[in-house]
Amino acid sequence: MSAGSARWLRGGVRAALVLAGCAAGVTVLGGAASAHITVTPGSVPAGSAAELTFRVPDEEATAATVQVQLKIPTSPPVAQLLVKPVPGWQISVRTITLPKPVTTDDGSFSTAVSEVTWSGGKILPGQFQDFSVAADPLPAGVSQLPFKAIQTYSNGDVVRWIDLRQPGQPAPDHPAPVLTLTTPDDVGGAPARSGGAGEPAIAVSLGVAGLVAGLLGLAMGLASWLRGRRDRRAAGRQADPPEGRAADQASAPANGQRVRP
Repeated sequence: MSAGSARWLRGGVRAALVLAGCAAGVTVLGGAASAHITVTPGSVPAGSAAELTFRVPDEEATAATVQVQLKIPTSPPVAQLLVKPVPGWQISVRTITLPKPVTTDDGSFSTAVSEVTWSGGKILPGQFQDFSVAADPLPAGVSQLPFKAIQTYSNGDVVRWIDLRQPGQPAPDHPAPVLTLTTPDDVGGAPARSGGAGEPAIAVSLGVAGLVAGLLGLAMGLASWLRGRRDRRAAGRQADPPEGRAADQASAPANGQRVRP
């Protein structure tokens, strides 16, 4: 193997290792960021009907999740909220009487769902479960709806996903899943998935940085390969026998013009 080929191979290996490391880093960071309870979609138009799915992961090493309580915002309220059955889980719904009835295309509603509880099932360690509700319509006049959740484990541990991000403060450890409500005036919308107002953006930033580092490594490998080609060409010219160069010079026309064969 020539020196140029060896350098090209080493450069390619370095680039591959850097890209692999970046991919692994993004995977690990993405897994850490998605360990919170999340809501999908993360953004819907205000006043529309939507199915909201809350993904609940089990984060204990030896305990199963046995109950999930979801607090439904009531100020402003969701006029109609239906709960999707989940095999193996029982559903309990709590309602409140509204101080002022809500009128929609389907009529007037004086009560609203304030809490949904799923119990009796199990989310084993290393697994997750989706819980879905249908909201019709989602309220107008607000930009966000926080859905605070309480997760209970079989060993008695209780995790309260109820914290909201405060301006200028670090992201909370247990953020509540937050639904963004958009209006026609909004530009760009919101991410398709939201882990709550407190979910940190550091995972995304580090993932982008890793991708940039991987591309730099690939560029270094390509540059090394190009240098190898240049070195091989130079070595080939130096290896040309002197008598061959003399013969070429002798066969050249005296006036420096090219002779057609």
